[in-house]
Order: sequence, then structure tokens, then C-alpha cells
Amino acid sequence: MSSKKLRPSTSEKILTPEEQQAKVTDVRKIIGPIAEKLPALCSDAAILRYLRARNWNTKKAAKMLKDTLKWRLAYKPEKIRWEDVAQEAETGKIYRASYCDKLGRTVLVMRPGFQNTNSSKGQIMYLVYCLENAIMNLSPDQEQMVWLIDFQGWNMSCISMNVTRETAHILQDHYPERLGLAILYSPPKIFESFWKMVKPFLESKTFKKVKFVYSDDPQSMKVMEDTFDMDKLESAFGGRNPISFNYETYAKMMEEDDSKMVNITSSCSSSPGYQPSLGSESHLSETTISDNASEASIESGNASERG
Repeated sequence: MSSKKLRPSTSEKILTPEEQQAKVTDVRKIIGPIAEKLPALCSDAAILRYLRARNWNTKKAAKMLKDTLKWRLAYKPEKIRWEDVAQEAETGKIYRASYCDKLGRTVLVMRPGFQNTNSSKGQIMYLVYCLENAIMNLSPDQEQMVWLIDFQGWNMSCISMNVTRETAHILQDHYPERLGLAILYSPPKIFESFWKMVKPFLESKTFKKVKFVYSDDPQSMKVMEDTFDMDKLESAFGGRNPISFNYETYAKMMEEDDSKMVNITSSCSSSPGYQPSLGSESHLSETTISDNASEASIESGNASERG
């Protein structure tokens, strides 16, 4: 990801359902035949997320979606398996919680202070694996997740700006509108200086989803009470559930989820409720996605609408 600082986005437009559908149709026309070959990734729900992320600018949304299709073709996130990332997971630095929030959103617990490897490639692969798994486990009426970030054991030595930038890039550019809320739980005072370095790489919409919560501040703890069922929330976050991360139990759960993913991709499901890539994706070439005419149209549209 470029180190260029992101500009704040303009105020979000409000469109009627009919106007939204017209925008979806326009994006599908720009994308071209690939939309029919990857129906899950180019479903109405998926295209709407890209449109919201680009404030309903059809050309920018189409460019963003095409870039994601190219990235998925090259990176193949749907093919990452537990055995590929198991070492990264040993300390519980990222895991899917056994509970959802009150809205039914999947919860990813992140503990950056539990970093156990030096490979940025492996760390990003595990992040992508967790994102794909969280999306697969979303309830049918939900398309967003919650990040619950615990700063236990965190210090400045845990920082990798490269991984931080790449995390922001992947989340914002390839999983748009998937993050519903990010809770930073009891960050230490020293985190403030790191946060000042991170903020420029966050889009305005992402930044607004971040909440700071401190265990010794009853007022900020109300965020936890409003967001979670305190009987289900882990005691580490002020809840009443004594459960903690267990690697062996989690490994078994992820292996079972891998089997589900294999079944989904092998059947090439076209259900609009499922958004990860399809097994058929591996049969598509980058040339198929990169239609020169469409690319030129998108680029010229971006240039004419900058301001």
C-alpha cells in the first residue's frame, strides 16, 4: 500500500433503493462479463458495499471491485487452510470469538501484544484467513464484523508499520464495509503516539468505526455493555464469561470450518449471501478481469470526478 496519506471522504450520499439498484446495474455494466462468472463476488450485496465505500461513485467502485478480483485471483484467500497458518495462531493473537455481538455480528479478538512470529507475509496471511473465516460465519442478515482489540502485553516493540499499513490496505480496499466496529480495549498511554502515525492511513469511514474503551472508566465501559451480552463476553474484556483462548479447541474448530469452505468452493455456490471467492475463480485469468476498454473508462471517469 502506498504511504500516501488518505484524504477525509466527503459526506456520504443517501440514495433511494431504486437509485441504489441503478448504481449496481451501472457497476455491473462497467465490470462486464466477469460479473456473471463470479456471481458471489459480484452480487448486488457485494457491489453495494463497494459503492458505499466509494460514496456511490460507480466508476470508482467498479475500479475498486476489479482490483479486488485481481487480488483474489493472485492471492487466492479462499485456498488458505488452517495448516498454512496454524503456527501464527498459537498464542491467540487473532481468533474468532465463540459469541457474537448483540446485532449478531462475528467478533474477531485481536491481541497484538501476543505477536509470536517475525514474518510479515505469514502475519498477513493469517489475518486474511481470519477475515475469510469471519465472513463465512456471518449470519444471513449480517455482512459486518466487530474487531475487539486487547492491548494486554502490548508495547512499542510489537509495532510493524509495514504490517499495519498492509492491514489497513487489505481491509479497506478488498473487504470494504466489512468492519462494523473496532474496539480498542485499554490501550496504554504510549499507544497514543503510535495512533497518530496510524490515523493518516485510515479512511474517514474506517476511522469513525473505532472506539476507545478503558476498563477503569465506567462511562467508556458502557460501549461494551451496549455492544455485547456481558454474560457471553470474556472476563478479559469486563464480561462474565470465564472462557479463554484454547489453541487445541480452536484448531479443531478451524479444521471443521476448512471443510465447510472446501465444500462451498467446490460446489461453486452462487448464493448472494456468501461473499468469499468461488472455486471457479482459479480458472479465470487476469486478462479476463483486465478489459482494456473498461479500465480506460474507469480511469477517465476517476480523472473527471476528482475534485
